[in-house]
Amino acid sequence: MTVREQTEVIELSTLSPFACTASGHGKRVRYEEKCNLRTEFQRDRDRILHCNSFRRLKRKTQVFLSPVGDHYRTRLTHTLEVSQIARTISRALRLNEDLTEAIALGHDLGHSPFGHSGEAILDEICPYGFKHYIQSVRVVDYIENQGKGLNLTYEVKNGIACHTNMVAKTREGNVVRLADKIAYINHDIEDAIRAGILKPSQLPEMPVRVLGKTKSQRITTLVRSVAENGADEIRMTKDIKKAHDELRAFLFEKVYTNSVAKSEEKKAKVLIEQLYEHFRKNPDEMPDEYKKIMEVHDVDRAVCDYISGMSDGYAVDLYTEMFIPRSWK
Repeated sequence: MTVREQTEVIELSTLSPFACTASGHGKRVRYEEKCNLRTEFQRDRDRILHCNSFRRLKRKTQVFLSPVGDHYRTRLTHTLEVSQIARTISRALRLNEDLTEAIALGHDLGHSPFGHSGEAILDEICPYGFKHYIQSVRVVDYIENQGKGLNLTYEVKNGIACHTNMVAKTREGNVVRLADKIAYINHDIEDAIRAGILKPSQLPEMPVRVLGKTKSQRITTLVRSVAENGADEIRMTKDIKKAHDELRAFLFEKVYTNSVAKSEEKKAKVLIEQLYEHFRKNPDEMPDEYKKIMEVHDVDRAVCDYISGMSDGYAVDLYTEMFIPRSWK
């Protein structure tokens, strides 16, 4: 038996009946010979980890646009926190950690520059609309690997597509959906406190009493709630979910729509709109892979794909180069 086959046997004998095992799953659109060492979901995880879009996450906004300071979250550190929380839950429920990790690492690959504000801007100006979870699937299907895509398995792509507000086909995909919420609510509190937008004393009393006073306590309570509920249905218990939802609503009111935290978003809107209009009128200036997308679809699809893949820093640098006059030397 190969190492992969041994792993598949171990999965069948040790994982929960609710787990999505590599054996019998992991079909791809384009057939590929199986690897002797890795299962299909392990291969997907590695492809995501090594792709360009994953590396660009380190310079994409989580909440605060291009923050000055080493300790604020970026889209990359958010992704890593989601992955670790999701793996902890999956291990506790005896689900497939490899599938869980692949979905978690890939869930935000399609996120635009400037976070959810960038997403809203592209959704407004692109005739196709724009949702980052749909774009994440486009990235792995059509954009990465010079337009060839990563040829990921159905289960991983389904988990990526459903990570925001839909029910995935696998328990592992639904674990990532909850892990995403657990991660961003708690690390965004920490970042908001660091930024001076929040004080710990301002957090609502009931969620703090139920979930805990510190980030570690809250994450532990939320993860334990999902794990203790069992793998039959991936969810939090009612009292914990109520506390979680109140804390999330508080963040939307005090942080995600805060005028200080969002003070630069109007500039980001102007930047994205002008870049979009420029490349729409001058598509030959886009990289070759996006010209090919234009040939298959149209200019709007290609421009949206190009801009959504930019990091914050790249978008700012490109805008500066194109629209800001330089001093004569």
